[in-house]
Amino acid sequence: MFDSSWQPLMDRFTQLKSTWPARAWSWDSRLVCVTSSFSVEFESKARVAALEALPLEFTSATLSRASSELRRLAERAGGLRMGQLLLTTREVKSPVAFGLWWPWGDGMTTSFRVGIDALDWDDDPYPRVREIFDVTL
Repeated sequence: MFDSSWQPLMDRFTQLKSTWPARAWSWDSRLVCVTSSFSVEFESKARVAALEALPLEFTSATLSRASSELRRLAERAGGLRMGQLLLTTREVKSPVAFGLWWPWGDGMTTSFRVGIDALDWDDDPYPRVREIFDVTL
């Protein structure tokens, strides 16, 4: 059953999906989120879409100013290295919606992961998130 308190976040995710310039999304079971990889030609449009949905940005240099919950999330994902970003909403609440912007280091490809921390794959609202991004397990 979908809890309607998630609707504002689902609206953000719907907007992200509709403006996303790259290929399809898939499921990342390690970080329990959806992910899309794209080439450098889509980077600027992808960055605009990502920041529209999740406008609060942290880098490796600014992560120390983030909440303990966001710092823990970054550590669970392997930490933030130079060029990587942790994005979230300005209404930071628990559980936290996140975006992880990870350039591959080849200068050609970046992955963007989107999820809700501290939830499992079948917890509300993840079925709705997978529906929005057209992702199957």
